[in-house]
Amino acid sequence: MESLVNKVAASGLITINLEEFYPKMDIVQFDIKKYLFMELILKEKDFRAALTEINWADYTDKVVCVYCSTDAIIPVWAFMLISSYVQPFAKMVYLGNQEEFIKAYFTKTIDELDYTNFEHKKIVIKGCSDKPVPASAYLDITTKLRPIAQSIFYGEPCSTVPIFKKKAEK
Repeated sequence: MESLVNKVAASGLITINLEEFYPKMDIVQFDIKKYLFMELILKEKDFRAALTEINWADYTDKVVCVYCSTDAIIPVWAFMLISSYVQPFAKMVYLGNQEEFIKAYFTKTIDELDYTNFEHKKIVIKGCSDKPVPASAYLDITTKLRPIAQSIFYGEPCSTVPIFKKKAEK
C-alpha cells in the first residue's frame, strides 16, 4: 500500500497570510462633520466649545481616525486642536478615515518586514480572509517580494494563481 504524500508540504512553498497583519487594536472614527454648523461650516467658538464637552477618556487606548465626511473646508488648526484633546488618551491619532488608516497600517507593516527568509523561495500570498485586507497590501507585498523570490503565487497552496516566476539563469 502506498503512503499518502502531502505534495503541498513537500513543495517548499511559504505561505504569507496578510490577514495576520491586520491591526489588533481598537480603531474608532472621529467625524468632524457633527461639530460643524449645518455640517459644512466650522465656527471656531462653537467648535472649541463642542470639543470641551466630549468625554475624551472614551478614546483610551484606541486608534482615533480623525476625518470629515462632508466636503467642508476644515482649517489645519482644527485637526491640531482635536489631536491636543485626544492624544493623552489615544494609542494613536491618524488623519483620515478607518479604511485609509488600515491601508497605511498594512503599507507600514509590509515595509518593515524582514524579507531575508523569502529570498529564492516559492511564495504563496493567501487569498481568502475573514478581515478586509486592502488590495494595496497585495500590491505592496508583491512589489517587495518580486526582486528576491523565486516565484510568487496568489490563493491557497492547493490552488494557486501564478503571479511571477524568476527566469532560469543561463
